[in-house]
Amino acid sequence: RIFSFLDVVTLCRCAQVSRAWNVLALDGSNWQRIDLFDFQRDIEGRVVENISKRCGGFLRKLSLRGCLGVGDNALRTFAQNCRNIEVLNLNGCTKITDATCTSLSKFCSKLRHLDLASCTSITNLSLKALSEGCPLLEQLIISWCDQSLCFPFQLEDEALKFIGAHCPELVTLNLQTCLQITDDGLITICRGCHKLQSLCASGCSNITDAILNALGQNCPRLRILEVARCSQLTDVGFTTLARNCHELEKMDLEECVQITDSTLIQLSIHCPRLQVLSLSHCELITDDGIRHLGNGACAHDRLEVIELDNCPLITDASLEHLKSCHSLERIELYDCQQITRAGIKRLRTHLPNIKVHAYFAPVTPPPSVGGSRQRFCRCCIIL
Repeated sequence: RIFSFLDVVTLCRCAQVSRAWNVLALDGSNWQRIDLFDFQRDIEGRVVENISKRCGGFLRKLSLRGCLGVGDNALRTFAQNCRNIEVLNLNGCTKITDATCTSLSKFCSKLRHLDLASCTSITNLSLKALSEGCPLLEQLIISWCDQSLCFPFQLEDEALKFIGAHCPELVTLNLQTCLQITDDGLITICRGCHKLQSLCASGCSNITDAILNALGQNCPRLRILEVARCSQLTDVGFTTLARNCHELEKMDLEECVQITDSTLIQLSIHCPRLQVLSLSHCELITDDGIRHLGNGACAHDRLEVIELDNCPLITDASLEHLKSCHSLERIELYDCQQITRAGIKRLRTHLPNIKVHAYFAPVTPPPSVGGSRQRFCRCCIIL
């Protein structure tokens, strides 16, 4: 019982004390959760195979994040031996291919959380296999896998359709920078995964308001939505979303360049749980939108972070509207040309613990008398 509280390194040390301790330390029941990231990242596949044989059905959670030497053969042995695995992190394991996902699909039907970020050799076949063999899957991260998913658009969407059809328990899906995702695939996810709580589609520049409509109509539990750099999204889509997804807590709308104050009005009315909102590079947002947000249901008790970098129409008036947001911890104001130091100072009198990140370019020097000296523009002074 005491040994069950020890971490991997300590268990390995205890195993060297005596034969009796070796038996206790290496008992599979002590190895239910293993994270090798902070222990040893240059491990070979045989280490994973040995761990899997020792742990067997006891192992529930394993992180091999950054273990570049682990490949398909080792993970096939792992899948065969550890059929009760629920959480598996393979982030950055660049040697694995579709064969690993096929093994997981065949032997690990209890898998709930799988991180395949930066596994650049997996393809749509992996998504098809996982959707068929892992019906309990709740979290799937395949961000930065765009180099491998290089098939025509309809095949990429076809892979998502398998997930939508066979993984009704899906709660979290990260598709960041999967450039070929379109509306068709994501709409199927929305229709088949009604429990979805977190969706990251940042960088999926082909998606439109149809996605926001599908989320609003099918995923009322949505809490996190990240759609940065999705420039085709508009107020119309966000209106549908806000009116139906009242549990939204975090939204990343950076570079959603078409949205206006109308989106903020809808969020202020319908999303009382909103905590984090990024509006950076949303250049149509004005003080009036921030006024509605500051008077909204989330303002007094919930709103913690608001990012307004590169919003040129924002002035000190916006800071006045945010004074009543007593939970506000951080505000980003880089390159907001109409924000002044005085405005920030006034905000801090009401919210003394707030972190304000802003930048004020140096003033352009006045022309020299007689014109004998060279004049520099503001950009040159900064450089």
